[in-house]
Amino acid sequence: MDLAVSSKLRRIGARLHLRRDWYLVLLATLIGLLMACVSTAFIYPLRIVETWGNPLAPEGLAIQEGISTGILLFVILAPTTGGLITGWLTCVIVPSLAGPGIPTVLYAIHRRRARLDPRLGLRKWLTATSTIASGGSAGAEGPIVTIGAAIGSGTGRLIRTGTQNTTTLVGCAASAGIACVFNAPIAGIFFVMEILLRDFSLRTFTPIVIASVMASALTQYWFGTGALFDPGEALSDVQLGFAMWELPNYLILGCLCGVIASYFIRALVWSERTFGNFTIPRMLRPAIGGALLSILGLAYLFLTTDRGQIPPFFGNGYPVIDKVLSYASTMSTEMWSVLGLLLALGALKFIATCLTVGSGGSGGLFAPSLLVGASMGAAIGILVNVLNLSALGIPPANPVNYALVGMAAMVAGTTHAPLTAILIVYELTRSYEIILPLMFAAIVSTIVGRLLFSESIYSVRLTQQGIRLGRMSDLTLLRRLCVDDVILPSHTQVLVNDTAQKLVELTEQDGTTDFIVIDQDGHYRGLVTGDDLREALVFREAIPLLQVSEIMRRDLPTVDPSETLDVVMAKFARYDVDALAILSDHDHPIGLLSRAHLMATYQDALSQD
Repeated sequence: MDLAVSSKLRRIGARLHLRRDWYLVLLATLIGLLMACVSTAFIYPLRIVETWGNPLAPEGLAIQEGISTGILLFVILAPTTGGLITGWLTCVIVPSLAGPGIPTVLYAIHRRRARLDPRLGLRKWLTATSTIASGGSAGAEGPIVTIGAAIGSGTGRLIRTGTQNTTTLVGCAASAGIACVFNAPIAGIFFVMEILLRDFSLRTFTPIVIASVMASALTQYWFGTGALFDPGEALSDVQLGFAMWELPNYLILGCLCGVIASYFIRALVWSERTFGNFTIPRMLRPAIGGALLSILGLAYLFLTTDRGQIPPFFGNGYPVIDKVLSYASTMSTEMWSVLGLLLALGALKFIATCLTVGSGGSGGLFAPSLLVGASMGAAIGILVNVLNLSALGIPPANPVNYALVGMAAMVAGTTHAPLTAILIVYELTRSYEIILPLMFAAIVSTIVGRLLFSESIYSVRLTQQGIRLGRMSDLTLLRRLCVDDVILPSHTQVLVNDTAQKLVELTEQDGTTDFIVIDQDGHYRGLVTGDDLREALVFREAIPLLQVSEIMRRDLPTVDPSETLDVVMAKFARYDVDALAILSDHDHPIGLLSRAHLMATYQDALSQD
């Protein structure tokens, strides 16, 4: 009989005295190298297209002679045409898998045993390319994560690994994709651990690290120390740093980004709902969003002096981030004008992303969050200088610091993943001097964002479908909860020498199915379960002659109020019962814990965490 590839690899490993899942290291290496090629093939052409427009040039505040025909035609035609292509591809390739990419991956990981249709990766590649290349306001990181997840899932299914190992391979490919985009292998690892898998176990961590490192190493070999997105040139002449007096400023920036992030998520939800209510074919909705984006772009061209460039809120936005950082590093005398430009840019990117993604356009939300955060952060830094607080002993601020911190804070506020946000910006800058404000503002933004809107930009779609994933692995959450955290209903106690007829009467009276058995002194002696009583009722004529002691179970474990729920779950699984008695220190029953109430507490904790 033909064995699965994974089984053959395990046998080889057993002969060589290797660990059971040793082959995951080999697969992680291959997936990392493959994802370096896939990520480059997907993202690099988009970066070339975006540089054609060279938006927000340093002389962007100067009055332009007019709007070129090429730019005008692109703004009018490209977003709508790209929307039509996106809508057609979405309906033709795997039409049953509707919805954004990362929520689809999350659903597959947690509800479909990490099984993703390989065609989903192809669809995401084509639709994201048509959306972003035509000017749609979306990022390429979400699509590359989806493409990688499809590759990882397909690899696991091809060699027929178990669910846990397939999930690990999905994480390997997704981490490698993020590592390639930003040349940030650590951030790629934590993106997967913190957002996708919610699992920090060593067994999962090891292959994901290997895949991320291999992908980043190959990307560096091709492109040098830079990455497909690298603001290093804009930061080359900037002195980054942090002073204690700036802490209140970063507190304000973190709170502001948290507020904006919460309304960004709300606006996307509202946009998706509004476009979903249109009585038109789903295929045409992205085209409508593209048409509205064109109108916004035309208004920008005719109402501003920046008429020689494609509107800066079109496309991925990475070149625009570079220019924002360049603006922030230049202490212009026209600071009020630059301040207004930055605020307008952040607002326009906000609206453009809602129009693109909300209408069904394909793309991620990472890059828009980075651009909005950079704009808001640079604006706060410039505002500090405009207020001129030197009389109070406060020196001028460096707006570049605030722009970088704003990027991390905005990503943290939208994803509720502060570790990922901190590490991405830190690895982009390679500057330890700003790590303190990065950490502070990202955590503040996450707290404020979750207070105002409990769901992240990735989990909100799943929550609408009644699926709650929590913020961590299930086992970790169960380890945090104790039996004392469970709200228990009233329970029924019977004496060890009562007749079985009393049990039948109590069941008919109030529907009780599980009974705690005690002696005359109130000490626990056993448990009568519903299954035990049903077995006794097979010989109903003997019920008046039976005592409780003859049908109760003495082999069942009991539960201590301080025990964590993961330990209790193990007891339920081992003995296959629906309820266990909770005893005090003096062997007196204080309650009856059922599987149903345990799971209800778990679900409630998922919604609150």
